[in-house]
Amino acid sequence: MADRSLARKVLETEAAAIRALIERLDERFDCAVSLLRQCRGRVILTGMGKSGIICRKIAATLSSTGTPAFFLHPAEAIHGDLGVVQQDDVVVALSYSGETDELILLLETIRRLGAKLIAITGNATSTLAQAADVALDCSVAEEACPMNLVPTASTTAALAIGDALAMTLLVEKGFRQEDFASLHPGGKIGKRLMRVEALMHSGKQCPMVRAKTRMRDVIYEMSSKGLGMTCVIDGEEDTLLGIITDGDLRRRMERGGEILDLRAADVMTTRPVTVARATLAAEALNMMEQRKITSLIVVDPAEPARVAGVLQIHDLWRMEMF
Repeated sequence: MADRSLARKVLETEAAAIRALIERLDERFDCAVSLLRQCRGRVILTGMGKSGIICRKIAATLSSTGTPAFFLHPAEAIHGDLGVVQQDDVVVALSYSGETDELILLLETIRRLGAKLIAITGNATSTLAQAADVALDCSVAEEACPMNLVPTASTTAALAIGDALAMTLLVEKGFRQEDFASLHPGGKIGKRLMRVEALMHSGKQCPMVRAKTRMRDVIYEMSSKGLGMTCVIDGEEDTLLGIITDGDLRRRMERGGEILDLRAADVMTTRPVTVARATLAAEALNMMEQRKITSLIVVDPAEPARVAGVLQIHDLWRMEMF
Protein backbone atom coordinates (compact mmCIF):
# COMPACT_ATOMS: atom_id res chain seq x y z
CA MET A 1 0.00 0.00 0.00
CA ALA A 2 1.21 3.50 -0.84
CA ASP A 3 2.59 5.57 2.00
CA ARG A 4 -0.20 8.12 2.22
CA SER A 5 1.37 9.74 5.26
CA LEU A 6 4.34 10.68 3.06
CA ALA A 7 2.01 11.98 0.36
CA ARG A 8 0.22 14.15 2.93
CA LYS A 9 3.60 15.42 4.14
CA VAL A 10 4.51 16.42 0.58
CA LEU A 11 1.30 18.39 0.15
CA GLU A 12 1.62 20.02 3.57
CA THR A 13 5.21 21.06 2.85
CA GLU A 14 4.36 22.56 -0.51
CA ALA A 15 1.27 24.31 0.89
CA ALA A 16 3.41 25.80 3.64
CA ALA A 17 5.93 27.02 1.07
CA ILE A 18 3.19 28.92 -0.75
CA ARG A 19 1.68 30.35 2.43
CA ALA A 20 5.10 31.67 3.44
CA LEU A 21 5.21 33.75 0.24
CA ILE A 22 2.24 35.86 1.32
CA GLU A 23 4.22 37.72 3.97
CA ARG A 24 6.95 38.52 1.45
CA LEU A 25 4.70 40.44 -0.94
CA ASP A 26 6.21 43.89 -0.49
CA GLU A 27 7.52 46.79 -2.59
CA ARG A 28 9.78 44.37 -4.50
CA PHE A 29 6.70 42.59 -5.83
CA ASP A 30 5.19 45.97 -6.73
CA CYS A 31 8.36 46.87 -8.60
CA ALA A 32 8.32 43.59 -10.53
CA VAL A 33 4.70 44.16 -11.59
CA SER A 34 5.56 47.71 -12.63
CA LEU A 35 8.48 46.54 -14.79
CA LEU A 36 6.27 43.96 -16.50
CA ARG A 37 3.47 46.45 -17.07
CA GLN A 38 5.80 49.07 -18.54
CA CYS A 39 7.58 46.54 -20.77
CA ARG A 40 7.47 47.78 -24.38
CA GLY A 41 9.04 44.62 -25.74
CA ARG A 42 8.58 40.99 -24.73
CA VAL A 43 8.84 39.25 -21.40
CA ILE A 44 11.55 36.57 -21.61
CA LEU A 45 11.56 33.74 -19.06
CA THR A 46 14.78 31.80 -18.58
CA GLY A 47 15.94 29.04 -16.26
CA MET A 48 17.73 25.69 -16.27
CA GLY A 49 16.34 22.25 -15.49
CA LYS A 50 13.12 22.18 -13.49
CA SER A 51 13.25 25.96 -13.12
CA GLY A 52 13.11 26.09 -16.91
CA ILE A 53 9.94 24.00 -16.89
CA ILE A 54 8.37 26.45 -14.45
CA CYS A 55 9.49 29.29 -16.73
CA ARG A 56 7.63 27.74 -19.65
CA LYS A 57 4.43 27.61 -17.63
CA ILE A 58 4.76 31.24 -16.46
CA ALA A 59 5.47 32.37 -20.02
CA ALA A 60 2.38 30.54 -21.25
CA THR A 61 0.23 32.13 -18.54
CA LEU A 62 1.50 35.61 -19.34
CA SER A 63 0.96 35.15 -23.07
CA SER A 64 -2.58 33.88 -22.56
CA THR A 65 -3.46 36.94 -20.49
CA GLY A 66 -2.25 39.63 -22.86
CA THR A 67 1.48 39.95 -22.05
CA PRO A 68 3.72 38.68 -24.88
CA ALA A 69 6.17 36.24 -23.31
CA PHE A 70 8.34 33.29 -24.29
CA PHE A 71 10.91 30.91 -22.84
CA LEU A 72 14.61 31.23 -23.66
CA HIS A 73 16.81 28.27 -22.76
CA PRO A 74 19.90 29.75 -21.07
CA ALA A 75 22.28 27.13 -22.48
CA GLU A 76 21.10 27.84 -26.02
CA ALA A 77 21.15 31.58 -25.28
CA ILE A 78 24.90 31.56 -24.62
CA HIS A 79 25.40 29.69 -27.90
CA GLY A 80 23.72 32.25 -30.15
CA ASP A 81 20.07 32.65 -29.12
CA LEU A 82 20.84 35.62 -26.88
CA GLY A 83 20.25 37.78 -29.94
CA VAL A 84 16.50 37.64 -29.27
CA VAL A 85 16.93 39.83 -26.17
CA GLN A 86 16.37 43.51 -26.95
CA GLN A 87 16.62 46.71 -24.94
CA ASP A 88 12.86 47.02 -24.41
CA ASP A 89 12.48 43.48 -23.06
CA VAL A 90 12.14 42.32 -19.48
CA VAL A 91 14.01 39.13 -18.55
CA VAL A 92 12.63 37.02 -15.71
CA ALA A 93 15.30 34.58 -14.53
CA LEU A 94 14.55 31.63 -12.22
CA SER A 95 17.29 29.98 -10.19
CA TYR A 96 16.81 28.76 -6.65
CA SER A 97 20.52 28.99 -5.86
CA GLY A 98 20.94 32.18 -7.86
CA GLU A 99 24.30 30.83 -9.01
CA THR A 100 23.34 28.77 -12.08
CA ASP A 101 26.35 29.06 -14.41
CA GLU A 102 24.35 29.43 -17.62
CA LEU A 103 22.30 32.29 -16.13
CA ILE A 104 25.33 34.06 -14.71
CA LEU A 105 26.86 34.10 -18.19
CA LEU A 106 23.78 35.95 -19.49
CA LEU A 107 24.00 38.80 -16.99
CA GLU A 108 26.68 40.82 -18.77
CA THR A 109 24.81 40.81 -22.07
CA ILE A 110 21.47 41.64 -20.45
CA ARG A 111 23.04 44.58 -18.65
CA ARG A 112 24.88 45.75 -21.77
CA LEU A 113 21.66 45.75 -23.79
CA GLY A 114 19.80 47.63 -21.10
CA ALA A 115 16.99 45.08 -20.69
CA LYS A 116 15.41 44.92 -17.25
CA LEU A 117 15.99 41.84 -15.10
CA ILE A 118 13.67 40.28 -12.54
CA ALA A 119 15.13 37.42 -10.50
CA ILE A 120 13.05 34.76 -8.76
CA THR A 121 15.43 33.01 -6.41
CA GLY A 122 15.77 31.37 -3.02
CA ASN A 123 19.03 33.18 -2.25
CA ALA A 124 18.72 36.93 -1.76
CA THR A 125 22.53 37.40 -1.59
CA SER A 126 23.30 35.40 -4.75
CA THR A 127 24.99 36.75 -7.86
CA LEU A 128 21.71 36.66 -9.79
CA ALA A 129 19.77 38.49 -7.07
CA GLN A 130 22.43 41.19 -6.74
CA ALA A 131 22.53 41.79 -10.49
CA ALA A 132 18.76 42.03 -10.92
CA ASP A 133 16.65 45.21 -10.95
CA VAL A 134 14.41 43.42 -8.48
CA ALA A 135 14.74 40.02 -6.81
CA LEU A 136 11.74 38.10 -5.49
CA ASP A 137 12.36 35.73 -2.60
CA CYS A 138 10.91 32.25 -3.16
CA SER A 139 13.05 30.47 -0.55
CA VAL A 140 11.49 27.50 1.24
CA ALA A 141 12.14 26.01 4.67
CA GLU A 142 12.55 22.56 3.13
CA GLU A 143 11.85 20.62 -0.01
CA ALA A 144 9.02 18.09 -0.02
CA CYS A 145 11.54 15.44 -0.99
CA PRO A 146 12.33 13.10 1.98
CA MET A 147 16.02 13.67 1.23
CA ASN A 148 15.50 17.43 0.92
CA LEU A 149 17.16 17.29 -2.48
CA VAL A 150 14.62 17.10 -5.34
CA PRO A 151 13.21 20.54 -6.28
CA THR A 152 9.58 20.23 -5.19
CA ALA A 153 8.44 22.89 -2.72
CA SER A 154 10.85 25.40 -4.27
CA THR A 155 9.51 24.92 -7.82
CA THR A 156 5.94 25.06 -6.51
CA ALA A 157 6.74 28.36 -4.77
CA ALA A 158 8.32 29.78 -7.94
CA LEU A 159 5.26 28.79 -9.98
CA ALA A 160 2.98 30.44 -7.41
CA ILE A 161 5.01 33.65 -7.59
CA GLY A 162 4.70 33.57 -11.38
CA ASP A 163 0.93 33.14 -11.14
CA ALA A 164 0.69 36.00 -8.64
CA LEU A 165 2.63 38.26 -11.02
CA ALA A 166 0.52 37.27 -14.02
CA MET A 167 -2.84 37.69 -12.30
CA THR A 168 -1.90 41.02 -10.72
CA LEU A 169 -0.66 42.22 -14.09
CA LEU A 170 -3.85 41.01 -15.77
CA VAL A 171 -6.01 43.17 -13.51
CA GLU A 172 -3.76 46.24 -13.71
CA LYS A 173 -3.76 46.11 -17.51
CA GLY A 174 -7.54 45.90 -17.58
CA PHE A 175 -7.52 42.55 -19.35
CA ARG A 176 -11.16 41.63 -19.98
CA GLN A 177 -13.08 38.44 -20.49
CA GLU A 178 -13.49 39.23 -24.19
CA ASP A 179 -9.71 39.71 -24.50
CA PHE A 180 -9.23 36.26 -22.99
CA ALA A 181 -11.76 34.82 -25.45
CA SER A 182 -9.87 36.22 -28.44
CA LEU A 183 -6.69 34.47 -27.28
CA HIS A 184 -8.42 31.12 -26.62
CA PRO A 185 -10.41 30.28 -29.76
CA GLY A 186 -10.06 26.53 -29.29
CA GLY A 187 -10.77 23.92 -26.64
CA LYS A 188 -13.21 24.06 -23.76
CA ILE A 189 -12.25 27.59 -22.76
CA GLY A 190 -12.82 28.77 -26.33
CA LYS A 191 -16.29 27.28 -26.33
CA ARG A 192 -17.19 28.87 -23.01
CA LEU A 193 -16.04 32.27 -24.27
CA MET A 194 -17.43 32.03 -27.79
CA ARG A 195 -19.60 34.94 -28.88
CA VAL A 196 -23.16 34.69 -30.16
CA GLU A 197 -22.16 36.30 -33.47
CA ALA A 198 -19.89 33.32 -34.24
CA LEU A 199 -22.82 30.88 -34.00
CA MET A 200 -25.86 32.82 -35.17
CA HIS A 201 -27.72 32.31 -38.45
CA SER A 202 -27.47 35.53 -40.43
CA GLY A 203 -28.09 36.82 -43.93
CA LYS A 204 -30.14 34.47 -46.07
CA GLN A 205 -30.05 31.84 -43.33
CA CYS A 206 -31.99 34.09 -40.95
CA PRO A 207 -35.79 33.65 -41.24
CA MET A 208 -37.60 36.98 -41.62
CA VAL A 209 -41.02 38.07 -42.83
CA ARG A 210 -42.89 41.35 -43.03
CA ALA A 211 -45.78 42.19 -40.73
CA LYS A 212 -48.20 41.97 -43.67
CA THR A 213 -46.88 38.65 -44.98
CA ARG A 214 -49.65 36.05 -45.39
CA MET A 215 -49.43 33.01 -43.16
CA ARG A 216 -48.94 30.65 -46.07
CA ASP A 217 -45.66 32.43 -46.84
CA VAL A 218 -44.78 32.71 -43.16
CA ILE A 219 -45.05 28.94 -42.75
CA TYR A 220 -42.97 28.42 -45.89
CA GLU A 221 -40.25 30.74 -44.53
CA MET A 222 -40.19 28.88 -41.21
CA SER A 223 -40.04 25.48 -42.91
CA SER A 224 -37.38 26.41 -45.46
CA LYS A 225 -35.03 27.95 -42.87
CA GLY A 226 -35.57 25.04 -40.47
CA LEU A 227 -35.24 26.98 -37.21
CA GLY A 228 -38.80 26.55 -35.98
CA MET A 229 -39.37 30.32 -35.94
CA THR A 230 -39.18 33.53 -37.91
CA CYS A 231 -38.57 37.17 -37.08
CA VAL A 232 -41.27 39.65 -37.99
CA ILE A 233 -40.00 43.03 -39.19
CA ASP A 234 -41.50 46.31 -40.26
CA GLY A 235 -42.21 46.63 -43.95
CA GLU A 236 -40.30 49.89 -44.44
CA GLU A 237 -37.63 50.31 -41.77
CA ASP A 238 -36.78 46.62 -41.21
CA THR A 239 -37.47 47.22 -37.51
CA LEU A 240 -37.99 44.14 -35.33
CA LEU A 241 -41.66 43.85 -34.41
CA GLY A 242 -42.00 40.34 -33.08
CA ILE A 243 -41.42 36.61 -33.47
CA ILE A 244 -43.48 33.66 -34.65
CA THR A 245 -42.55 30.22 -33.38
CA ASP A 246 -43.95 26.74 -33.93
CA GLY A 247 -45.61 27.16 -30.52
CA ASP A 248 -47.32 30.36 -31.65
CA LEU A 249 -48.76 28.53 -34.65
CA ARG A 250 -50.08 25.67 -32.54
CA ARG A 251 -51.67 27.99 -30.01
CA ARG A 252 -53.33 30.04 -32.78
CA MET A 253 -54.68 26.88 -34.47
CA GLU A 254 -56.18 25.71 -31.16
CA ARG A 255 -58.32 28.84 -31.15
CA GLY A 256 -59.96 27.74 -34.38
CA GLY A 257 -60.53 29.59 -37.62
CA GLU A 258 -58.62 29.55 -40.88
CA ILE A 259 -55.04 30.44 -40.01
CA LEU A 260 -53.98 30.82 -43.63
CA ASP A 261 -56.25 33.86 -43.94
CA LEU A 262 -54.21 35.69 -41.32
CA ARG A 263 -51.04 37.75 -41.64
CA ALA A 264 -47.81 37.63 -39.64
CA ALA A 265 -48.81 40.54 -37.40
CA ASP A 266 -51.95 38.64 -36.33
CA VAL A 267 -49.97 35.68 -34.93
CA MET A 268 -46.64 37.08 -33.78
CA THR A 269 -45.48 37.51 -30.19
CA THR A 270 -44.36 41.07 -29.58
CA ARG A 271 -41.30 42.12 -27.58
CA PRO A 272 -39.28 38.95 -28.26
CA VAL A 273 -36.17 38.16 -26.22
CA THR A 274 -33.05 39.57 -27.89
CA VAL A 275 -29.30 39.50 -27.23
CA ALA A 276 -26.42 41.58 -28.51
CA ARG A 277 -24.12 39.90 -31.02
CA ALA A 278 -21.17 40.24 -28.58
CA THR A 279 -22.98 38.24 -25.87
CA LEU A 280 -21.15 35.13 -24.68
CA ALA A 281 -22.71 31.91 -25.95
CA ALA A 282 -22.76 30.62 -22.37
CA GLU A 283 -24.82 33.64 -21.31
CA ALA A 284 -27.23 33.09 -24.20
CA LEU A 285 -27.64 29.46 -23.18
CA ASN A 286 -28.45 30.52 -19.64
CA MET A 287 -31.11 32.91 -20.95
CA MET A 288 -32.70 30.14 -22.98
CA GLU A 289 -32.75 27.79 -20.01
CA GLN A 290 -34.18 30.40 -17.65
CA ARG A 291 -36.92 31.47 -20.07
CA LYS A 292 -37.52 27.97 -21.46
CA ILE A 293 -37.13 29.07 -25.08
CA THR A 294 -35.16 27.58 -27.95
CA SER A 295 -34.32 30.66 -30.03
CA LEU A 296 -32.90 34.13 -29.44
CA ILE A 297 -32.96 37.02 -31.89
CA VAL A 298 -29.55 38.65 -32.18
CA VAL A 299 -29.43 42.42 -32.58
CA ASP A 300 -26.68 44.95 -33.21
CA PRO A 301 -26.01 47.26 -30.22
CA ALA A 302 -25.75 50.22 -32.59
CA GLU A 303 -29.21 49.51 -33.95
CA PRO A 304 -30.98 47.37 -31.33
CA ALA A 305 -34.20 47.29 -33.35
CA ARG A 306 -32.47 45.73 -36.38
CA VAL A 307 -32.12 41.95 -36.69
CA ALA A 308 -28.52 40.73 -37.04
CA GLY A 309 -29.30 37.01 -36.85
CA VAL A 310 -30.89 34.18 -34.90
CA LEU A 311 -29.29 31.83 -32.36
CA GLN A 312 -30.88 28.41 -31.98
CA ILE A 313 -30.36 26.06 -29.06
CA HIS A 314 -29.23 23.31 -31.44
CA ASP A 315 -26.28 25.52 -32.40
CA LEU A 316 -25.15 25.30 -28.78
CA TRP A 317 -25.71 21.55 -28.68
CA ARG A 318 -23.36 21.13 -31.64
CA MET A 319 -20.71 23.12 -29.79
CA GLU A 320 -21.16 20.85 -26.73
CA MET A 321 -22.00 23.84 -24.55
CA PHE A 322 -24.05 21.62 -22.22
